Amino acid sequence: MKKTLIATSIASAVSLSALTLPSVAAAEVSANIGVVSNYLFRGITQTDDSAAVQGGLDYAHESGLYAGTWASTVDFGDDTSYEIDFYAGYGGSIGDLGYDVGYIYYAYPDAPSDIDFGEIYGSLTYSYLTAGLAYTVNGQADDGPFTEGDLYYYAGVDVPFGESGYTGSLYYGYYTFDDDGDVGYGDMDYGHWTASVAKDAGDFGSFTMSFEMADVDDTNYVSTDDDLQVWVGWSKSF
Repeated sequence: MKKTLIATSIASAVSLSALTLPSVAAAEVSANIGVVSNYLFRGITQTDDSAAVQGGLDYAHESGLYAGTWASTVDFGDDTSYEIDFYAGYGGSIGDLGYDVGYIYYAYPDAPSDIDFGEIYGSLTYSYLTAGLAYTVNGQADDGPFTEGDLYYYAGVDVPFGESGYTGSLYYGYYTFDDDGDVGYGDMDYGHWTASVAKDAGDFGSFTMSFEMADVDDTNYVSTDDDLQVWVGWSKSF
């Protein structure tokens, strides 16, 4: 759930000398918790089609700078039991056009081998529309998926249904891998789509039902299929 909310695109290089420390008084700290019946990341289950417990902590400054961390249980069929992400970025707007740039690091501390990777990301938002991309800058190995040079593109629309508290979302993402077609990996590139509806229940949090499908073949680097996936979830921020 969280990863579809973090906008993705390429960050601009910023001189550290140009940055100033934000004042604590002008900052906000928030937390979130959640449970989902299936944790999918870019169309692929991370829990072997089982439930996951998730949560995070975020720091946001009025200047637009933000940082945070988010964690989830996972099941890759080995000893890996959880994922923890660390991210920082900057968001703002120019007129009606919103933007967000940053860096995110996906870590799997108890994995039997090094499968961590990091991306620079960014997005543009106008009205209900958002589009962006992420570029893998450090990967888990010298070749294969989730290594330097991979690109993920996406576009989505979020439409609130009046004052009902319901929001409908449509989303399409496409993953291109730098080593796509290489011997031993084959056709790795794939696209996926998501359609979901969320209900804001106030003090009771937010409830989501989502339908997802990924165009991934079993002969690729991951064993999955293109069957429709349906999951439900609950989350609350405080």
